[in-house]
Amino acid sequence: MNIPAAVNTTSVLLYALLSTIYKSAQVLHTLSASRPPAYSSACGVEFLPDVDVIVPCFNENPATLRACLASIAAQEYGGSIKVHVVDDGSVNRDALNMVYREYERERRFNVVLLPQNVGKRKAQIAAIRSSSGELILNVDSDTTLAPDVVSKLVVTMSDPTVGAAMGQLTASNRGDSWLTRLIDMEYWLACNEERAAQARFGAVMCCCGPCAIYRRTALLLLLDQYETQTFRGKRSDFGEDRHLTILMLAAGYRTEYVRGAVAATVVPDSLQPYLRQQLRWARSTYRDTLLALRLLPRLNRYLTLDVVAQNMGSLLLAISMLAGFLQMVLTATAPWDACFVIASMTIVRCSVAAIRARQIRFLGFSAHTLINLSLLLPVKAYALCTLDNSDWLSRSSASGNHGENNVAPSE
Repeated sequence: MNIPAAVNTTSVLLYALLSTIYKSAQVLHTLSASRPPAYSSACGVEFLPDVDVIVPCFNENPATLRACLASIAAQEYGGSIKVHVVDDGSVNRDALNMVYREYERERRFNVVLLPQNVGKRKAQIAAIRSSSGELILNVDSDTTLAPDVVSKLVVTMSDPTVGAAMGQLTASNRGDSWLTRLIDMEYWLACNEERAAQARFGAVMCCCGPCAIYRRTALLLLLDQYETQTFRGKRSDFGEDRHLTILMLAAGYRTEYVRGAVAATVVPDSLQPYLRQQLRWARSTYRDTLLALRLLPRLNRYLTLDVVAQNMGSLLLAISMLAGFLQMVLTATAPWDACFVIASMTIVRCSVAAIRARQIRFLGFSAHTLINLSLLLPVKAYALCTLDNSDWLSRSSASGNHGENNVAPSE
């Protein structure tokens, strides 16, 4: 009996069944999250709360930061906006000071220069504690906002049951390389399939860091838990967006996705920084999955399917890959059946995405399957074995920093 072949076939068929059920349900539940919530329509009054925008910055490229701040300054919003730029001990501060000086006379902008690097989470918290707006919008320093982002997010936040909401993410440097093109499509799928389906039940599981808005009253209640997050006795310093979103859901608030609020963020343009990024995100996802499991009994059953499929799917696929490798080594035969199943599923998924997005380029997303099988699955396995490691694995200088301070939709 060819045990590796049997294991390979069984695991890939189970993966195919689980993935088909999950993706079908996901598409069925996907909403156009750009519509105003029923609450705002029934209010009969215009909701224009004060909004504090927080921009943590560490070793950012000056031109990238300038574009970020310019996009915030250009927001078409009738209410008051105040911007807190928190420089987290950047080593290229002399270059960044030129950008800061451009806004020092702008009353809406407040630049905070921390004497040393304390991490993104603490930099955020420092600004949150000194803010006063009813809503708090976090924007990564390498992200630019469309002019109507604030106004569209505010409409969703007019519902007092909503604690947090995120906008749609795109890759601002999509044309830089084949990888950035794939990541841009990955972002579209993560936002307009995964997050949009979760939003139908008011339970987006991760309001992504590049563009996420929070209700101040809810945030202050959770701030101590957010600041002191630990894992196995060690301080947890990344995955802040996912953890904060889970805390919001645990506190009884809804979390939403707003498709029309488009934010463009810089993504990694080469494999090394991309894999470092994916390693951090995998660790944070696994850490917060246990916390998310406690929420599932009071959430819609689709969210249980979502969490189970995302975790079990990777496990089944990894088992299939390992068994297929053993089959080739021990029997000198290739697992063609598994290859056919995975290839067929890839073609179907990319074709559906191309139809939904009305962009033929999504057929090219098939290449991401090869990256997932050959690189991302081993990264996820390594992340699972090193969960207590909180190293950011990030850059130490401003050069080559593109994409390193993003929080991806698929984290």
